[in-house]
Amino acid sequence: MQCITLKKGIECAFMTRKGCNFNGGRCHSVVESCEGCSRTVASEEGTFCAVAPNPATKWARGSCNFATHLERKTAEQTQKLNPLKASKRAAGKK
Repeated sequence: MQCITLKKGIECAFMTRKGCNFNGGRCHSVVESCEGCSRTVASEEGTFCAVAPNPATKWARGSCNFATHLERKTAEQTQKLNPLKASKRAAGKK
């Protein structure tokens, strides 16, 4: 359903026919860490996250998993190779 409380006209998972069913009945505004994210929505009441109703909890244990302004670094895993097994495999292909 579309939000009628703070983010008017935006799809919200917490909106019901009786109103917002999130804890406290309203979304919390974004924190400093959210600045630059494309998921933030500016409205008359302030700036809110379009995905998370309480952005501070998303940043409590590190970075937010919905943050679009952060680059994700994937660790390259190098597999150790046993030279004895590698030589046997190479010999078997001949």
